[in-house]
Parts: sequence; structure tokens; C-alpha cells
Amino acid sequence: MLNRYKARRGAATAVGATVAVAALLLTGCTANSPAATPTATAEKDVHLTFLNQSRGQEIVLNELAKKYGEDTGVTVTIDTPGPVDYLPKLQSDAQSKQMPDIYSSFNPVSMAPFYKAGWALDLTKELKDGWSKNFTPEVIKLATFAKGNNLGVKPGIYTVHWENQAYGLISDSANSGIDATKPPKTVADLIKQLAASNKNPNGGFSVAASLTPQFVQYLASNWLTDKQINDTFAGDYKWTSDGWAKAFQVIADLKKAGAIQGDAIPGGQTDNPTVETNFFTKHSVGTIFDASPGVSVAHKTAPDYTAFFSMALPKASDAKYTPRSPGVPGKGAVINPRGQHVQASLAFVKWLTEPAQQEVFAKEAYIIPTSPSLLKSAKLPDTLTGFAEGTKNQQVIPNTFSAQVTDAINRDVQSLVLGQMTVKDLLADVQSAQDASQ
Repeated sequence: MLNRYKARRGAATAVGATVAVAALLLTGCTANSPAATPTATAEKDVHLTFLNQSRGQEIVLNELAKKYGEDTGVTVTIDTPGPVDYLPKLQSDAQSKQMPDIYSSFNPVSMAPFYKAGWALDLTKELKDGWSKNFTPEVIKLATFAKGNNLGVKPGIYTVHWENQAYGLISDSANSGIDATKPPKTVADLIKQLAASNKNPNGGFSVAASLTPQFVQYLASNWLTDKQINDTFAGDYKWTSDGWAKAFQVIADLKKAGAIQGDAIPGGQTDNPTVETNFFTKHSVGTIFDASPGVSVAHKTAPDYTAFFSMALPKASDAKYTPRSPGVPGKGAVINPRGQHVQASLAFVKWLTEPAQQEVFAKEAYIIPTSPSLLKSAKLPDTLTGFAEGTKNQQVIPNTFSAQVTDAINRDVQSLVLGQMTVKDLLADVQSAQDASQ
């Protein structure tokens, strides 16, 4: 299935670049972690490279890679160019046919060209042989490219995940005035609270343009079923329908109420890192819409700052359904089937996704694990509580946004907030983008 990490934390800004190079691509540890044994890999005394996208998990990955090397003799080098430079580097590696042995998975639109070009090992058989017990069934479904998926990827599972991800709000009571124990019950209540907080310079609400597709998708689940959302992505249900109109209207209502800080939606390649910096480091905004990995980034960049909390989006007053976070597996790994040490790469990734290693990620990198046993037993940081609740009732959808639709939403939402478009105009343009993508 394909809903996986849609626009993974600001990655949607890189979608255009990914599509542009698609044709080129197609041508071409801690004491709690048990020791890995030499029998865990079919190859020893080898050197593997892992191209990592995550800032928040870099330290833990290096720690675990070092431990694995000590236990097995297999050297794993973690290369972390950073989230902005990650995709361009991966594209360059693919074009030069010097891909790493293992690399981080990204949003499906950005990753599809790599999968279609044969740079990803299909892990379906390995998962059927018992590896799947390390993951919840929902995470495996979200990682599966189904037959007939709207990105044209051959059916299969090309990535495995040690992190579950949810979307929601992150807020600081001191700047937002929102009580973590008594959060707003409805969207209307939330808008009033955010507008009131925006009267002080460090209040208000912010969301990066690259995350507005997920923001709107979350809001739309108040009025649309998973099937209707999926059918929209597939082109069988109209963006101009009432449910999507109400979702985009929430953004217009936020602007009208004076709740959006600066009366603008930040855009550009670094829009979400900028929003996160404003919240976690500068403390210059009261509430942001983000993905749960934002907590991991905060833990790394501002480890002493814990005076914030996460929460799900509240229900709309006229909602037909309980709102549900988009279902998105978080950080994971893809194995290069053309690498020199495929079996060694597979052995390392299997070890990396075992519950013991997932527990290290959860405790040290502040993430929500995918292991069913850990989800029942692990105590997550208080800052992740709201996100963790969101993973219990996620959207599970076979398709995802097309690149054209993502670009249209990113662009048009900014125009909507600036008063240059109406919701009706926006929906017509997004539908045109959908039609063009078919």
C-alpha cells in the first residue's frame, strides 16, 4: 500500500525535483540491546554504507551501527547529509550508479522513481517468513505498494520501519494558553484559542506549506471515509466535494479569525525546519502542526526544552466521523539490491528492526516504535503522548497524493491565506492538477 510517510516532514517541497529526475533514474548502542552474533549475517568483514535522512536519529543510528560492528565484524558507516540535502544526494548517487547499500525511505512520491528504477529490494517474502512479527499489521499495510497503485510502482514492500508516525498539534501552554489536560473539544474552539494567543508576539498558529496536504487530509477525515479519501487520490472522487471544501475552509477560518502567525503560511525548501526552529528553539510561536518526528528533532536540537505537549486535532462540530491522523510509517530502511553485500545489508536491517533496537530508538531518539510488544509495554515520553494516541486510529489508505496535487495544494493554500484565492478557486485548481496527473 502506498500511503506511507506521505510528504515526510517537509519532504513535499522536494517532490518537483524528484519528478524532474525520474527519467534519469529510470535509465540507469546501549546495554539493553542484545549482542548481534556473527551468524546473523551471511557475510562478515564487510563495509556497508547507510545514507540517513533523519537529524533526530543520527546519534542512535551511529551508536547501534557501532555495536553491530563490534558484535559481527560488519562495519556500517552512517552518512547523514541532512533532510534538505538528502534527496538531492540520493538522486545524484542513483544517476552515477553509486547508490549506498541501505538508505532511508522517504515520502512515496519522492521514492517511487527509485523503486521503479530497481534500486529497492522487495522484502515481501522476507516479511512472510516471520520478520513481520516486529511490526504492527497496520504499518506493514501502509508500507505495501498494492496492485494498481496510483504511482505505478510494482506491487511489493520495499521498506521496513522501526518508527510509527502520526500528525497533530504541538503546543506550549505558556504561549498558546492551551491546557494540555483540557484541550479544545472542537475545531471552532481551537480556532478561538489560537486567535486569542496570537494577540501576543509568541502565540498564534503555524504550519509549513509542505505539510498542508497532511493537515487538510487530517481535517477532511471529519467528513470523509478512508475510501473516499483514497478514491480522491486515485481520481475517482472529486476534490470539489463537500468534505474537502470544509477541510480547506478551516484554513480560511484560521486566517479570518487572525489565528495564523504573520498571516502567512511559510514556504520554500526549508519551510518545516523553519517552523520547528521557531517553536522548539526560538519559542516564538505557540502552536504548530507537525509530525511526531518533530519531537525527535526537538530532543536533539533543544534537549532542555520539554515544556510542550502534543495533541490530536479536535473534532469538527458537524463531523460525520472521528478525525484520524494520516497513517504514515516513520523512519525506515531500503536495501539496494544491486549492492555488493545485499545479504549483509538485509541482516543488518533485520537486526535494526528487532524490538531491542527499536527500544533504543524509542528511548534515546524519542520516537513511537512499530513493534507490537513495545507498543504495549514501552513508556513513551510525555511529549509524545498525543501523537501516540493518534497512531491508534490512523487512516489506512492504498493511494497517496500525486506530485501535481501536492504542488497545487502547497501553492494554493498560501494564496488562500494571502486572500488571493477563494476555497472554491483552490478546489478547482487542485482538481485540475488531479486530472493532469491521471
